[in-house]
Amino acid sequence: MSRITLSAGPIARARNGVIGKDGRLPWRLKSDLAIFRAVTMGKPVIMGRKTWESLPKKPLVVRTNIVLSRDGSFEPQGAVACEDFSEAVQIAREQAEEDGRDEICVIGGASLFELALSRARRLYLTEVEAEVEGDVRLSAIDESRWREVRREAHPASEQDQYPFVFRVLERL
Repeated sequence: MSRITLSAGPIARARNGVIGKDGRLPWRLKSDLAIFRAVTMGKPVIMGRKTWESLPKKPLVVRTNIVLSRDGSFEPQGAVACEDFSEAVQIAREQAEEDGRDEICVIGGASLFELALSRARRLYLTEVEAEVEGDVRLSAIDESRWREVRREAHPASEQDQYPFVFRVLERL
């Protein structure tokens, strides 16, 4: 099997670590959603049940959606259900290989990002330049194990509530 990269993200987080509020994103960043779409398009994506439930349209089109849930009876329409992260990664790798893709993306929530960060070769990180209220936080990321390979600054605008920086990091 060819080398398939496991990526964490795209992840968007505020300065204070917040990534979600009441099952939704705590900001309006249309440009970041476009980046998310471009990064994940055509690739298998792994997400938790709450992330799945938060999607405005399910499944994410032109992507194999793999949803983790501890509930063995959970059957997300248009997605593959798994109870184990390693099993989800294996299914995603097999699908990526079949589709001729070289990357799979873990897209949330916080507990899956934590699992993925220890194994990921690439990290897509949107740093929202604001402190916002929220009920889901991401732990600090030890960047000494990563090197930045891409950085794009985006100013606040009519479509983007806050300025943000999109970064791509690769494991050293």
